[in-house]
This record gives sequence, C-alpha cells and structure tokens, in this order.
Amino acid sequence: MQESNFYLGELKNFPQQMTDSIETPCFVVNEGLLRNNLEVLSTVKKRTGAKVLLALKAFAMHSTFPLISRYLDGVCASGPIEAQLGYEKFRKEVHTYSPAYSSEDIKKAVKYSDTIIFNSISQWEKYRTTIKKSKKRIEVGLRVNPGWSEVETDLYNPVIPGSRLGVLPKDLEGQDLTGIDGLHFHALCEQNSDVLTRVLKSFEKSYGKYIKQMKWINFGGGHHITRKDYDVELLIKTINDFKKKYKVQVHIEPGEAVALNAGVLVSTVLDVVHNGVDIAILDTSAEAHMPDVLAQPYRPNIIGAGKLGEQKYAYRLGGMTCLAGDIIGDYSFAKRLKPGDRLVFLDMAHYSMVKTTTFNGVRHPSIALHNPDTGKTMIIKRFGYRTYADRLS
Repeated sequence: MQESNFYLGELKNFPQQMTDSIETPCFVVNEGLLRNNLEVLSTVKKRTGAKVLLALKAFAMHSTFPLISRYLDGVCASGPIEAQLGYEKFRKEVHTYSPAYSSEDIKKAVKYSDTIIFNSISQWEKYRTTIKKSKKRIEVGLRVNPGWSEVETDLYNPVIPGSRLGVLPKDLEGQDLTGIDGLHFHALCEQNSDVLTRVLKSFEKSYGKYIKQMKWINFGGGHHITRKDYDVELLIKTINDFKKKYKVQVHIEPGEAVALNAGVLVSTVLDVVHNGVDIAILDTSAEAHMPDVLAQPYRPNIIGAGKLGEQKYAYRLGGMTCLAGDIIGDYSFAKRLKPGDRLVFLDMAHYSMVKTTTFNGVRHPSIALHNPDTGKTMIIKRFGYRTYADRLS
C-alpha cells in the first residue's frame, strides 16, 4: 500500500533515523510542530483579544512552558496541584476550576491562582470569605451547564443528564451574584467552531440575563482549533460578535489544540506470538501508557501501518501488562514484524502523557523534545523504579 500524504508528513516530522535510535518507550514532542500550533492560537488571541489559556489536564510538559508562555496568557488548572505547577513553571495567569474543593484545596488554590471557578453556589458561599481575606485580588467564577452538547461518548460529555458539572439555570434564580466575576461553561470535545455556536446559543438562552453583570465569560476547552479542517474564521467571528453584544472579556481553554499532532510515542516490538492471529507484544501498553485507547475507545494511527486488509501482514498489537484486554488494536504492515522493530504511534503528546499509570510497575515512557532546526532530540526525563515506589507506601 502506498503511504498517504499524512504519513509522509509524519515521516518528515519524526524522521526514521531519530525514531530508530531513541530509547523506548518514549514520548517525543516536535518543538517545531508545537510552535506551529501556538502560532494559530496566537492569531486567534490577537484578532479577538480573548485570553487563551493552556489546559494543563491535556498537556503539562513543563519543559515546553518557556515556549508556550510566549504565545498564551496562562494556564487553566483542575485543582491545586496543577495550579502550583502553572504558578511555578508557566509564570503567568493561573485559572483554577474543580468540581469541589476541600478546605486544604482552597488554601492552596488561593495561594497559586489568579482566578478560582466554583462548581456550585454552596462551594462559593463556603469559601467566599477565605478568598476575600486573601492578600491578593482573586477573580471568582461559576461553572454553569449550557444545556447543549454534541459529544457522542458519554464518558466525555459534561452536559449528559445527571451530570455533576455546572450550575443549572434554576439554581441561579434569586441568587446574589455580587462577587462573581465570570461564568464558565465547557461542553466541547475535539469539535469544530460550528458546534461552539450551537452551544453558545443554548448558553445565552439559559444565562443571558446574567452575562452583562459579568467581567468575563469562559468558553471552556475542547476547541480543536489547530486541526486542519477547523474553521478558525468562524471562531474569531463568534468571539468578536459575543464581545460586541455583551461587552465582556472572553476566555478559551485549549489543551489538545496546543499539542495536536505535535508528538509521538515510539515503541519496540518485544515478541511475536500466534493464537488464531499474529500478535506483537510491545514495550508500551494501552492500559498504562494510552488509557484513552481503552476508554474512548479508539485506534491510534501508526506511521507506515494500515487497517486490516490494506497491507500484506496483519497483527494484533498488545501491551506488556497482565490485563487481558491490554490491546492497542489490529493493524496491517508491508513487512512481517519481528522483535526489535520500532513502531511510532501518532498524536500522543496530549492526554496520553498526563494519563499514564504505573500499573504492573510498567515503566513510564521517557519524554524527549525534538528540535527540527538542529535535528537533535534530547531526552528530558526518564522514569523507573522510584516513579512506581514513590507513589505507594
């Protein structure tokens, strides 16, 4: 099978001489591709005046923060630990949201955050005095449920019936919102700007009477802004129209869009066995290194591989944990796989890196940064026994 242009492009971005020589398993991020994504996000920022924040839940490779911070306004954190990382490593604005805060959480959130967003009126009322007594000015927001989402997988749909995420319109009726600076909604997942327009319409219908009381409105994350078919012009128009209508600041929180297609996971075939099908066992794992492969589920692309039937030799790719279902997927290849062969999984910079586990004591992939200008690839971090032992007691 002839390789598609997509794969040819990836071969250029992650040359074989690099993937064949690097230790495995290893996440490799291409600094040039990361910069390309940031240029797109910077264009949105410049043309709308919106604040653009890196969602740490999706990408938290802090060795790249000096680069990212040149383009974006700050980070959004999902709790006090991410907030501390943003505060110490990104050194710009930190916006923190959590479905609920403990007393200890809120003390740390206050210390490291510029904006704190609550998930309920009761949490706001519980901690408003703590925030007011803070020595610094902290802006406060409420997450609301916009009532509309087109996310097809329930696991990732924050607007599903029974969702715990966001204040409902009925719960705001009669509430004194003095001290609330903004409203936040999040209802997208890897989606285009046309979906945002429909979510925004529902948000305005439910919460429109409160918007002009606010300093800012946060459109959340899930915007696939750096995807090739994303309608950036519609996003820019939508933000500018909203700002003009309500005279408020707009925030967006891209995470995946920052690192989309900017990184790979390089793996080595350890063994090939047969049980009705040929099975290649790798030094990586869906369960430990790519959990969304099982949770979504989805089948990651591999440079040079195809779907079953597209190339001559078929293999099921399995991980090295004891979980029977640690299966990455079924693929076809032009040549037979053998121990020592390298496989390069595409688009692995976002979410995969932050979701890795130590199940079975399987070693975390190393983390490397590739500089396309010099052609050099540098290992930033290695993991081993201490990674496993230090998180247990």
